[in-house]
Amino acid sequence: MDLRRLPARDGDGSINVVVESPRGATVKLKYEPSLGAMTVARALPLGLAYPYDWGFVPGTCAADGDPLDALIVWDAASFPGTVVRCRAVGVVLLEQDRKGGGGRIRNDRLILLPVKYDRGAPVHDLCDLPERLRDEIAQFLLVTVVFGKKNPRVLGWGGASEAEALVERSCDSSEPQPEPEPVVRAPVARARRARAR
Repeated sequence: MDLRRLPARDGDGSINVVVESPRGATVKLKYEPSLGAMTVARALPLGLAYPYDWGFVPGTCAADGDPLDALIVWDAASFPGTVVRCRAVGVVLLEQDRKGGGGRIRNDRLILLPVKYDRGAPVHDLCDLPERLRDEIAQFLLVTVVFGKKNPRVLGWGGASEAEALVERSCDSSEPQPEPEPVVRAPVARARRARAR
């Protein structure tokens, strides 16, 4: 069975996430459809480990041609190949160099919580996560590829509605979705402070 071909959503509308690298992993695992198994993509830089379960949303195709990347924010670790039913709370807006050169490409990262996670019940949107946690997630996403040729840059953050819209745009397609307009958004907490003034 090709895990990438599972449906993006469950019957109740929740988002399915296939875990590749579980919380605590010091290597990036990647699903290899031709083998039907997880393979080691690379070791993370010294001292780094995945802070949360990392994987992809099956049945989607992002701008870079891969399924949408997903980070499941919770205080547990699952296993590679596990499908976790989730709800979106936000998205990290990220761009990087295209493979083989030729400009830049978006590679946004979904931030989700499991549906069955009572400790996460108070979190409904990105602004419910502490600013420090959001900053650390952004730094993790940048530092894990510091020795690669991706040259990533965080453009900002989007909330739950933007994350849901990204999933919808990316569903049911084997072709990369057109990239959204490269609008730079302020981080959530800074934008909220600016509105309060």
